[in-house]
Amino acid sequence: MSGARASNRMLNWLCAIAILCMVSPALGQSFQTKAKQALLMDFDSGSVLFQKNADELMPPASMAKMMTMEVVFNAITTGELNFETLFNISQDVWRRGGANSGGSTMFAALNSDIRLEDLIRGVIVQSGNDAAMAIAEGMAGSEEAFAGLMNIRARKIGLETSTFTNSTGLPDPDQRVTARDLAYLARHIIKTYPELYKIYAEPEFKWNKVNQRNRNPILGKVAGADGLKTGYTEASGYGMVGSAEQNGRRIIMVLNGIASKRERSGEAVKLMRWSFRAFKPIDLFAEGEVVGKASLYGGEKSGVELKAQGPLRIFVPIGFQDRLKAHIVFTGPVMAPVEAGDKLAKLQVMIDGKVSQETPLFAAEDVGEGTLTQRAMDAAQELILSVFRFE
Repeated sequence: MSGARASNRMLNWLCAIAILCMVSPALGQSFQTKAKQALLMDFDSGSVLFQKNADELMPPASMAKMMTMEVVFNAITTGELNFETLFNISQDVWRRGGANSGGSTMFAALNSDIRLEDLIRGVIVQSGNDAAMAIAEGMAGSEEAFAGLMNIRARKIGLETSTFTNSTGLPDPDQRVTARDLAYLARHIIKTYPELYKIYAEPEFKWNKVNQRNRNPILGKVAGADGLKTGYTEASGYGMVGSAEQNGRRIIMVLNGIASKRERSGEAVKLMRWSFRAFKPIDLFAEGEVVGKASLYGGEKSGVELKAQGPLRIFVPIGFQDRLKAHIVFTGPVMAPVEAGDKLAKLQVMIDGKVSQETPLFAAEDVGEGTLTQRAMDAAQELILSVFRFE
């Protein structure tokens, strides 16, 4: 399908949806949350269904342990580590993360050697700072060095703005994340490590004769809930990253900046349940179909075709009366060369002038650098356009 035909098809769909949505009263976007930052994401498409200050930098608290686990899961997948690998609980780990530290702990004994499988459960189920520190120290020699691994992996998987300085999420003014990045991290973990992800759904874990229950407030309260991580510091407030799957559809939720544990539980359950009943999915493009084009600078072609990851669907708020509009947004022109799979743009669906949904778009093809003449012509055209933009 050509880019023009695909774009026409999208517009036809949206016009039809707009007409259908005008017959009922508005319901979908009326949701309010007490969280300072929030985001709801459809797992399959990566589309954002609801957001509030989603790109605002914030302290991650123990939600940073998701990034710690990503580093560990990647090392297991590549064969660098296995479940039987032993890690020592050093004096420093025991002092800063153990039972006397006053924080979340696995209650690991000083100078003990613990299997990685148990430490993983200590991090995921108990949110143990000692477990996370022991892994960091054992893998990289120090938490500072391990944080370097976290940031390398974060950029590798597409987290664009978040910065990690330790394995635990304990307060540090330089450690900041966004709700959007945490949602993408959750999506990556679920998609890339499906077997290891199952640990997030375990209701409890016992270590050193202490049995602790999983702190996730939606487990057992929302159908299909199976992850992921809560967090709290004085600076961050109460937050969590959650996920649930119902009838083949999975939602990822991020909340932060809530005033109390009880309020976090209520907001999380309410928001997750609402996400499953408030939107009707409508398929626009099959997997691999071209959605549109982005203009290209210095390439052998003047534009690069765009597609979504997997089928592209939009989620219409049920009963919403306002007209839907959609457009492709990118910072351009895009510089050549471009490789298929490069993230270049996003499809924004607008309701009454406000962004209702965003779906990332990727290059559908490789486009190499153009000839010297082509690059010179593009440079001249961009110079002329920049003059008009300046005026």
